[in-house]
Amino acid sequence: MLARAPAGEPVQISEIAERQNIPKKFLEQILLELKRSGIVISRRGKQGGYLLLKPAGEVTYGEILRLIDGPIAPLPCLSITAYRKCEDCSGEADCEIRRVFARVADATRRILFEATLADSVSVGEIAEAV
Repeated sequence: MLARAPAGEPVQISEIAERQNIPKKFLEQILLELKRSGIVISRRGKQGGYLLLKPAGEVTYGEILRLIDGPIAPLPCLSITAYRKCEDCSGEADCEIRRVFARVADATRRILFEATLADSVSVGEIAEAV
């Protein structure tokens, strides 16, 4: 999203919204959350916009998804950041559903926390070149 901008050059919300086909109001909420968490910074004025504070290769999809949507785990008893015992659970050690979904959660986290914004830019640039 923001990683396509040359280093040091802010990207305006309207440009991102148009390029990514995202409603501007929705994008504003996402960018505000990313700003609060220190992933982006905003600059005001005619030449203003948003900039990544870290290199795109250091910002993972998992980090962003967790900020915007909350826990990534498919069950509350598997959440790393918001663990809760399942209401109808008789015991986590014997729960076959938990065991299966633990593998799903591990695979999902691995993919989301390995994939960075820089990976998406590289794929997008390759697709545009073809």
